[in-house]
Amino acid sequence: MHIAFAASECVPYSKTGGLADVVGALPPALAALGHQVTVYSPLYRQTKLAQARTVLRSVTVPFDDRYRFCSIVDGGTRSGVQFYFVDYPPYFDREALYGTSAGDYRDNAERFALFSRAVLEASKFLGRPDIFHCHDWQTALIPVLLRTVYLEDPAFQDVACVFTIHNMGYQGLFPPEILPLLMLPWDLFTITKLEFYGNVNLLKGAINFADYVTTVSRKYSQEIQTAEYGFGLEGVLRARSSTVTGILNGVDYGEWSPENDQHIAARYSPQELAGKSLCKADLLREFGVASGDGRLPVIGIVSRFAAQKGFDLIAQVMDRLAREEMIVVALGSGDREYQDMFQRLNKQFPQKIAVKVAYDNALAHKIEAGADMFLMPSKYEPCGLNQIYSLKYGTVPIVRATGGLDDTIENWDARTQKGTGFKFTGYTGEALLASVRAALQAFQERSAWEVLMRNGMAKDFSWTASAREYVRVYERARQFRTVTVA
Repeated sequence: MHIAFAASECVPYSKTGGLADVVGALPPALAALGHQVTVYSPLYRQTKLAQARTVLRSVTVPFDDRYRFCSIVDGGTRSGVQFYFVDYPPYFDREALYGTSAGDYRDNAERFALFSRAVLEASKFLGRPDIFHCHDWQTALIPVLLRTVYLEDPAFQDVACVFTIHNMGYQGLFPPEILPLLMLPWDLFTITKLEFYGNVNLLKGAINFADYVTTVSRKYSQEIQTAEYGFGLEGVLRARSSTVTGILNGVDYGEWSPENDQHIAARYSPQELAGKSLCKADLLREFGVASGDGRLPVIGIVSRFAAQKGFDLIAQVMDRLAREEMIVVALGSGDREYQDMFQRLNKQFPQKIAVKVAYDNALAHKIEAGADMFLMPSKYEPCGLNQIYSLKYGTVPIVRATGGLDDTIENWDARTQKGTGFKFTGYTGEALLASVRAALQAFQERSAWEVLMRNGMAKDFSWTASAREYVRVYERARQFRTVTVA
């Protein structure tokens, strides 16, 4: 079948988070299964194309104030996948994808409405798909448009739409007057369609109008149907529960494996672990704690410094953790209070707590390879990738049992020698502290710890299995659309 992806970011062309990794990796996995796959994304200032050529010079997008005219650029074929980019410099030639430190761009609704309409119009000329697979609120208007404005368009009569929620925390909320500006009918502004506490909620629209809704892990698909994790849309999702499913994200082991990693000091494998100690020494040098005790376990953190990632819990117990027999290395950026916390602790415990406030891909690889443990105490985590990377590197995850973290990590049982990491359930500092201490204690039993490491390294979370699950969802969506049209 022909599957057309629409997404606001995609590696290696643009990225702010895990969405880009998924859109960069899932389409090639589908192509490898024999499907025709096309990816549409905006042409940002950051997008670098080697041999770009314009294939559609003018795509007309109506707005209430005036028409806008964008073009479609052919990005070529990569791993069997065709890439197209929507080019409209007034909206996409900017310093960032969604906003600056001052906040989101005020015209984000217009920017991604133009992108969504351009994808639909371009597909009429560049290849009408069997399935549109849309991602997050930036493409939420595609399923809405397909079932409203484009309802009578014969080009899309039997085209199905699958919508993936990567994070319920981002919904695309705008004032109601955005509807006429985007040339959308007022009858969409009802509680059963897009209206949400007096505002327009684009994510809600996608949930209501898509044929199937997926999330990025089984556990998260269940969690978002509860008040704790649904961000006000839990009732909408429960009403569609028969068409909501969770499919775990895969990872690219060509990029993330200690057996072929280009960024680390030494390669190693489950059969030959000696290189990991060299990676550990290299990591400690990178963070300026080489004079510390190399026999101490190293806990790695690579994350956005934010409460959602559990840093409020870390803040509660970090002063006590700093006195444990361990070293912490943290890489990331985010909320000032957590950056300041790590920098204060680094001054207080320079040989035990180290931090680099930055995004550094090479250093992230070094942490995965050189740390003994990896900490992810998230309040919620739709899927998470770093815990999966950690398993492959023999770096034992310590996680909160939520979303994809719960789905991918099995709690270690020293008696049976089964499990891949350490999990805690309650969202409290004490629960986090107890889990870290359990890991530190287990580390002292070296032979058992190597069993634990190898258990994780044996896990396979490649994209092939997940791609097959998506194909099954596409087939159900197509069947549903065929019955609906008939």
